[in-house]
Amino acid sequence: MSDLKVDGFKSSEFIAALGTAFAAYSEDEKKAQIKKTNGIFELAVTNEAGQKETWTIDLKKQGAVTKGPSPTKPDIVITLSDETLTDLANGKTSGQKAFMSGKLKTKGNIMLATKLDGVLKGAKAKL
Repeated sequence: MSDLKVDGFKSSEFIAALGTAFAAYSEDEKKAQIKKTNGIFELAVTNEAGQKETWTIDLKKQGAVTKGPSPTKPDIVITLSDETLTDLANGKTSGQKAFMSGKLKTKGNIMLATKLDGVLKGAKAKL
């Protein structure tokens, strides 16, 4: 899953670990996570240098993390900085706090965004 890492993006370490955690799920765990979440998240991340990278968390069909935009229409696009994603991954902030402070923007099914914290915590527990 090292193809998920991108130089200059601290959060890509976590994205790669998330991909590893999803790959380690049994078929039953993957199906349960897909059933519980039922959505495709597209993360549009900008680092301090202004570079942009996109990752897709597919919890609708595949139960996988990929680099690049979703091949099908995502249910939600979440735009945030590399620092904010790193803080979310480390539990230093929540998606709700980041959204309310303007550090995280969404386009699409905002209710699905509320499930992202649970997805991150669940995968982190597998690591």
